[in-house]
Amino acid sequence: MLNKKIVYIVVIIASTLLITYLHLWLFRGPAPYIVLEELYYIPLLLAAFMFGLKGALLTYFFVSILYLPFLFGQWTATVLSLIDRILHLFFTGIFVLLAGLLIDRERRQEHQLEKDRYLAGLGQVAATIVHDLRNPIISILGFAKRIREGKGDIGTAAQVIEDSAQNMQRMVDGVLDFAKPIRLELKKEDIHRVIQQACDSCKIKAEEKNVDLSMNIPTDPVNIEIDSFNLKRAIINLINNAIEASPKGQRVIIRTETDKNHAVVKVKDFGSGMDKETLENIFIPFYSKKDKGTGLGMAIVKKVVEGHHAKIYIESHAGRGTEVRIELPRK
Repeated sequence: MLNKKIVYIVVIIASTLLITYLHLWLFRGPAPYIVLEELYYIPLLLAAFMFGLKGALLTYFFVSILYLPFLFGQWTATVLSLIDRILHLFFTGIFVLLAGLLIDRERRQEHQLEKDRYLAGLGQVAATIVHDLRNPIISILGFAKRIREGKGDIGTAAQVIEDSAQNMQRMVDGVLDFAKPIRLELKKEDIHRVIQQACDSCKIKAEEKNVDLSMNIPTDPVNIEIDSFNLKRAIINLINNAIEASPKGQRVIIRTETDKNHAVVKVKDFGSGMDKETLENIFIPFYSKKDKGTGLGMAIVKKVVEGHHAKIYIESHAGRGTEVRIELPRK
């Protein structure tokens, strides 16, 4: 952001100086007498859009200082010429003031909307967490009461309590993972090795579900800047989702493709696919139609992918399965 502001400042100053120079060159040189004062609106607009009212006013004062010499001498040979120049400065100032005020007001409104959306999101998060934690809490309280009263099998009750507590822990961990910012440590690593490790981590789950993991991953290394830990977590999440969506005996295909600009990771299953509503809301936090889980998995995947300046695409057809594609930039 700082570099972007510096670029804008340089462009604003350079364009203002260039316009002033063109004024002088056209006046002194063989070119016809042309006034280019309207071109000063270019740096003024840039300053207003980038820096708001304060930036626009500072640029206006800078332009006015450079414009002062044109109020005297042969530029203003008549009283009408002088009035024309003064009116130009006056109306330019009015324009700058209005543009700056409107842009500042729009930014304040956008900021307030962001705050409102954030507060609404907090309310949604709180409601979802309370709803999801209610069932395991009821189970823990109920079976704890049975143990205290000496009713039922203690081993079964203890197992239910442990399972409920683990579900609560997963929910809390998921919320914490989503809430904290993703800090990526990018370094050159073999993307094929990371994908292979992710596949290896999902083999046991695939075997339990009787799903075949079909891996088409080249052995030749392709080194790109990635955070291997977070990217592997994201891909594991995608593979696990594909396994859960697959009927017994089906395949989940994981493959990679590379070209000059991108390394592409694809995870495809042949399950029931997703309906239009699920596909449109798949990245919304806490949105899920599964019986288990927090609905944060795909939201976290999206954060990791975007942190790599990559793109994620999902194509799904009811009854034909789903394919997720991640395009990672090689540079």
